[in-house]
Amino acid sequence: MIDGAELGGLTVLITGGTRRIGFAIAAECARAGANVVMNYVRDQERAGKSVSAIEARGGRALAVQADVRQPGQVEKMVKVAVERFGSVDVLVNSAALRPHSALSELSLAAWHDVLGIILDGAFICARACAPHLVRSGRGAIVNIGGLVAERGNAQAVHVSAAKSGLIGLTRALARHFGPLGVTVNCLTPGCILDDDDEAERRARASPTEAIPMGRPGSPQDVAGVVRALVGPGFRFYTGQNLHLNGGSFMA
Repeated sequence: MIDGAELGGLTVLITGGTRRIGFAIAAECARAGANVVMNYVRDQERAGKSVSAIEARGGRALAVQADVRQPGQVEKMVKVAVERFGSVDVLVNSAALRPHSALSELSLAAWHDVLGIILDGAFICARACAPHLVRSGRGAIVNIGGLVAERGNAQAVHVSAAKSGLIGLTRALARHFGPLGVTVNCLTPGCILDDDDEAERRARASPTEAIPMGRPGSPQDVAGVVRALVGPGFRFYTGQNLHLNGGSFMA
């Protein structure tokens, strides 16, 4: 499985790491030589299969259950990761909910659910990982954003708000961590489809003709960029919102 060693000796913690984009990031970092810790909330069976898939290809992986909205669970997750692999060098905040709802039907509880996982979760995880990231010498945080932060979505105002908040959080954390040697960036994908995506997600996808590259992105496209961002070649790159959308949105 290992096709490079630029992340050798590092431990990468990915929230929402057992499926879609999160799992692709975990697998790609493992290919680069990293130990990977995949966070999940409910689906233990999928988590086990995700670990087995990486280990079967020679990677080192661990799945840890935790609700990223709960500081105590996150702190325990980080402790387990450090006990297993000795460090947490990279944090990828990928956990998210992306439900659609008209404003008139959007409850405050649903609003809090989305912001809690996407925005509160990123903050809670960054705070819990901070001492380890600083100690690393190669510390990095990547927040997985969304194009709804730029374009807005009338059917997902809570997701748009949460992903917009991630950009502000990224910049603030970059200023905090910069003097401590930790990079912090936001990666904002456009239309990303996986082979297993359900019909509803595919129906909401951008039409191919709206994407200059002529196709939707894949989780692997995102994973490849994350691998680069946390690698040795991007140690002076921080506080940025990097768009990955095949040209459908040009910042």
